[in-house]
Amino acid sequence: MNKYLLTVAALASAFVANAQQGKLTAKDYERAESFMAYNTSPLIDKAGIFPNWLENDQFWYTVKTANGSQDFLVNPAKKSKVATDAYKNAEAPRAARFRGNNEVLSPDGKKAVFIKDWNLWVRDVASNKQTQLTTDGVKDYGYATDNAGWTMSDGPIVRWSPDSKKVATFQQDQRNVNNMYLVTTNVGAPVLKQWKYPLPGDKVIATIRRVIVDVENAKVISLQIPPDPHRATLSDDIASSGTFDDIDWKADGSEMAFLSTSRDHKQEKFRIADANTGAVREVFEETVKTQFESGRGAINWRYLPATKEILWYSERDDWGHMYLYDATTGKLKNQITKGPWLVGRLLRVDEKNRVIYFTGHGREKGNPYFAYLYKVGFDGKGLTLLTPEEGNHSITFSPSYNYFIDTYSQPDVPPTMNYRDVKGNLITALEKTDVSRLAAKGWKAPAQVNVKARDGKTDIYGLVFTPTNMDPNKKYPVIDYIYPGPQGGSVGSWSFSASRGDNQALAELGFIVVMIEGTSNPFRSKSFHDMSYGNMADNTLPDQIAAIRQLSAKYPIDTNKVGIWGHSGGGFATAAAMFRYPDFFKVGIAESGNHENRNYEDDWGERYNGLVENSDYEAQANQNYAKNLKGKLMLAHGMMDNNVPPYNTLLVVEALNKANKDYDLVIFPNSAHGFGAYSPYMMRRRWDYFVKNLLNLEPPKEYPLRGTTAARN
Repeated sequence: MNKYLLTVAALASAFVANAQQGKLTAKDYERAESFMAYNTSPLIDKAGIFPNWLENDQFWYTVKTANGSQDFLVNPAKKSKVATDAYKNAEAPRAARFRGNNEVLSPDGKKAVFIKDWNLWVRDVASNKQTQLTTDGVKDYGYATDNAGWTMSDGPIVRWSPDSKKVATFQQDQRNVNNMYLVTTNVGAPVLKQWKYPLPGDKVIATIRRVIVDVENAKVISLQIPPDPHRATLSDDIASSGTFDDIDWKADGSEMAFLSTSRDHKQEKFRIADANTGAVREVFEETVKTQFESGRGAINWRYLPATKEILWYSERDDWGHMYLYDATTGKLKNQITKGPWLVGRLLRVDEKNRVIYFTGHGREKGNPYFAYLYKVGFDGKGLTLLTPEEGNHSITFSPSYNYFIDTYSQPDVPPTMNYRDVKGNLITALEKTDVSRLAAKGWKAPAQVNVKARDGKTDIYGLVFTPTNMDPNKKYPVIDYIYPGPQGGSVGSWSFSASRGDNQALAELGFIVVMIEGTSNPFRSKSFHDMSYGNMADNTLPDQIAAIRQLSAKYPIDTNKVGIWGHSGGGFATAAAMFRYPDFFKVGIAESGNHENRNYEDDWGERYNGLVENSDYEAQANQNYAKNLKGKLMLAHGMMDNNVPPYNTLLVVEALNKANKDYDLVIFPNSAHGFGAYSPYMMRRRWDYFVKNLLNLEPPKEYPLRGTTAARN
């Protein structure tokens, strides 16, 4: 029998007996491990649909169950879904591969640009002929480079014109930017890793000199504006998946619209460049008090040169909505969406019918983090909900955009998949994910919860994981998994997932585990998202405390035994919790934390916290409060972390030493931000630490969690 399929009842009784003896055994850990994704995923049937598109918006897909797999053919004209063997041995279409993953292919697939010796080159795909496009690129002043701050790649950052004749890119100037250093651990001389890494408050940051390259004639057209700060309206880089952000071309390649973002993200300038001369026309600008973002996980503005209009995204009325501008005058024509809800992602623009399709949040009753699909006219009329079922909806449009696959679920409701037309009509039901085999082994989903924030008024949401053998008459220590954002939140995706990290596994060891989306997380109002602006050390911690106290009235939570852990921003929040609320949080594990944001890359801190001269970074630094530690704290960091440099944690270590405080430290000498192969080891140490210090039980000695043996070798 597979060791992970032992009955819950037998293992649960053994767990109780072991706990009474003051220890947990390998069998207890084995039971907890059975709730990890690598053990739960094989027990899920009809887990998802990956369409293989055919003519006329038909597609086939494969569904897998315990009894094997079956292909189905979907025909929207016939509104049918029929089993078929026609595609039994077919391979799914493969995405185009770029040589060395460091090329960007043109839309017509005939050319590929790449970087060589800090200059941009083009390769003819058919003949393999290479042509140099720029000639004055030098070290730290190269073309299309993606190596500012923690993001480092050899791939070029460009945006091809639709006609495959030009690329929009830049020459990145970081000649006078400060360096970051990391050193390997090995036998013999260490290797120094050095790269440019600007910090908040630095006098000089990376800038970009915008250019358009005429690929066919190897000609560089410089845009007639000063260099822009290395900034964009999404996240903390200027590229998404290798694509130059905030760029939109006219179809014939004669014009390019773009945004220039100020260093502090407070000012956006919408500009249109003549792609042949480099002349730039200022269209309009928007200035905000905190920071501007163009959407939730996607850039939502579009340039519509055919009608000389601009679709614009703004939170000016406290909610993220779409607006229509005149591209000639720069004047607002009308607001497209409005109300106490927000546009998440702009998915499709139907210029012919003047309709946009987008995901929205907070308009329907219930959880505001659930995404629904809507359409509305450019004039703001005809707003229509296209996916009415409650849940978080993921949309895949057909090639013609006349239909879409709708996959919707909730954290405790497995996915349902339907095929609809763009009017919202159901064409055919596809599949429903089946978790009956998983449930038969004792698995259960987390509970969705809705509580009040620190102010006692604002709704906040989260998930609660309880032991499958929970005794309602017993009090359980609580573990708070935290990621405070503000660019994300603790829960992350609100779609179904059988295993969310090790949360349920920890619950099986004898804890109640919570994930709470606090104030200052996205997908709510602008004012909600800005609640921690200028005080990053808030870390949603007052919301976490308020939520745990409220949840203790419903769940058997012992509020005298509260643990907390998180990674990266969650590591920052965990140490802050232990230092600032030492009487509430008793045990913490802070992994890879950005404890001092003057020591973390410039764009993230200056976006969400403001410039150093306008925000008290000193008062937010964790090392300044280390002397307040009362509980048990474990710190962990990879010494080759090029995202959050390890000296963030070492500053806290030094402060704890000075304060004569006991703590635990786990170091991964050659690991980056996520610990890589050593992640299972860190997980096992995490389980042990909470078992010892919150349950006051002895864990099994060096339990071989999957992956730990390989990591040690």
